[in-house]
Amino acid sequence: MSILKRALSDRRVRAVVAEAAAAYIRLVRVTGRWTIEGAETPERLVAAGRPFIVAFWHGRLLMLPSAWPFAQPMHMVISRHRDGLLIARTIRSFGLATIAGSTSKGGTQVLRNILRALKEGAYVGVTPDGPRGPRMRVSAGVVQAARLAGVPILPVTYAASRRKVMTSWDRFVVALPFARGIIRWSEPIEVPAEADAATVEAIRQALEDHLNAEARALDERVGARPIEPAPRPDESSGVDARAVGTSASR
Repeated sequence: MSILKRALSDRRVRAVVAEAAAAYIRLVRVTGRWTIEGAETPERLVAAGRPFIVAFWHGRLLMLPSAWPFAQPMHMVISRHRDGLLIARTIRSFGLATIAGSTSKGGTQVLRNILRALKEGAYVGVTPDGPRGPRMRVSAGVVQAARLAGVPILPVTYAASRRKVMTSWDRFVVALPFARGIIRWSEPIEVPAEADAATVEAIRQALEDHLNAEARALDERVGARPIEPAPRPDESSGVDARAVGTSASR
């Protein structure tokens, strides 16, 4: 275990790092030229009192906490892993709550927690390729959660003209100060309550294709090199991991 990983195992160190991360996100927003597109979509649903699931790639998580301007609670599904604990501590600085767990490990319990939050009128944020990938590939869990809860899925993503792309599995995008940035909400994707396996798969694929197309389009608009998805599970290993679970430079 590296020195950094050992340090992050200490909750006091995590607290300091999380505060620094939250301050950095605010710095990037204040110094940059950021626009939010499509905000009328979540505004419309919130005004109608209709809960929904927000879906975004794990690698595009950094700037999205600042894209939630509503007083109504948002719960983000965060893994119990050390990195997840750091993310959870960071997003609390923006008034967001968390649901511990992942849609690929302990999926039954986290699904219950998601459904409970939605039933109580909260909104839930999910990274459908998290917590460990494959990058930019949607697991079926988010679609099944939307079907069971009777709520739509709202895709959202962002891009920044000045950024650092990490070598992590998700190619985590770190927006830099003084960047031109775009955060874009898409129209809701509805999941019929009676959806069978084929319909769920079709919606899962549509969500994946849409999120990838949006990320590519925004990257190109700000002059950044698009980030490619990981190979499909069936292309790399012959096993489709989406069927077995629900689940960061130019």
